[in-house]
Amino acid sequence: MASRYTSILKLVTKIHYCQRRLNSTAAAYINLDDSKELFSSVPTAKLMASTFTLHVVMNEVMIHIGSKVMNSRLMNAPVSREVLLGSIERTLYHHFCGGKTLKEADRAARKLWESGLQSMLDYGMEHAHDNASCDHNVHEIIETIASTLSLPSSPVSSVVVKITAIFPHQLLKRVSDLLRWEYKDKSLHLPWKLQSFPLLSDSSALYHTPQMPEALTLDEERDLELGFGRLMKICESSLEANVPLLIDAEDSAIQPAIDYFTYYAAIKYHRGDTPLIFNTIQAYLKDSKERLVMAKKAADGAGVPLGFKLVRGAYMSSERQLAFSLGANSPVHDSIQDTHACYNACAAFMLDGIANGPGSLILATHNIESGKLAAAKVASLGMKKDNEKLQFAQLYGMAEALSFGLRNAGFKVSKYLPYGPVEHIVPYLLRRAEENRGFVSTAALDRQLMRKELLRRLTTLEK
Repeated sequence: MASRYTSILKLVTKIHYCQRRLNSTAAAYINLDDSKELFSSVPTAKLMASTFTLHVVMNEVMIHIGSKVMNSRLMNAPVSREVLLGSIERTLYHHFCGGKTLKEADRAARKLWESGLQSMLDYGMEHAHDNASCDHNVHEIIETIASTLSLPSSPVSSVVVKITAIFPHQLLKRVSDLLRWEYKDKSLHLPWKLQSFPLLSDSSALYHTPQMPEALTLDEERDLELGFGRLMKICESSLEANVPLLIDAEDSAIQPAIDYFTYYAAIKYHRGDTPLIFNTIQAYLKDSKERLVMAKKAADGAGVPLGFKLVRGAYMSSERQLAFSLGANSPVHDSIQDTHACYNACAAFMLDGIANGPGSLILATHNIESGKLAAAKVASLGMKKDNEKLQFAQLYGMAEALSFGLRNAGFKVSKYLPYGPVEHIVPYLLRRAEENRGFVSTAALDRQLMRKELLRRLTTLEK
């Protein structure tokens, strides 16, 4: 018994030693202790406003109440609607969004560039339900891409595209169902299917499609063709402007269709050996590592440069609820620790791949430990910290300390910068905040460091 306890003690000691060594190694690259250095580019007035806003929104109860209010009857009455949206615009919206118009977003991108950060411009409309709204969204996305040509140097690292904004949602569901059934039944022939990379694996959730779907109707095939046309127009504009496209991920009910469209676009459009298209992998899904590896290897084998944006994910609650309602096992990892482990494993796999090979990686994370692990991995691989194949990303207005810490260490860092009408963007932000359990802890760290810097400035009379 004593020898067993001794073995356990040795194991725990070794884990603690490895963790201290990791923190020591990463600290050489990411310093999050020096508030003066971190926020050197942030004016005092901005720091004060950010500290107040984070104090308000870091409470999960406030986030829940805000979501309820935005979906209540108060939004149907003109007076209460105007009051609520006005209040939200001056606080939550102003802090986390680039503005209501593209011109305002461009100004925000310039300010970020002056502070050493790039922007991922995101016209925040999503979930179009008809071709008319899809066409409108395509116009806005192309305008966003075109705006990057008028900005100095390169403050915009990429433009975000939501497939749900350019294809009707119901069509995405129908295409996903057929792709899932094709994976289960290899004899199924989909006459409309074009070249792509692997979309599903044996560990992918297939319960969304319990029985063989009907073939697409002629109207659906026409809508599919129209959607492809929209995506191709966006890709051609992106290629002309030489700005990458980030394809956002959605819930697993429609993700197969999104992956299919994304990989087809990646095969058709790229800039020599540099990816033009980035697909998003959500690490909270149990099959994410397997699908990432399959797609990356297929792309490398085909000689197609492919980029990936790695996130933890934003649909955990809804995924679990849907699985439970259908009597299926959840596609989401059983614990947050499993999600962290999956994220870090996916990051390590991609860093190994791009260190001396094709492809690019965006590590979109607010998690300090993931940032430290990635920094240590980059060092161990002998990669340059400002490597064109790698960048980190955080949401605008969030994880400021991590963004500035990575910037100061020499890494490329972008902020995910949504813009658009207040009534459309705020529900999107609230959904992300509700789903993202790291929101409160990240905001708490930022607020702590901001308050420390404000106190330092006030006691030294710095502006």
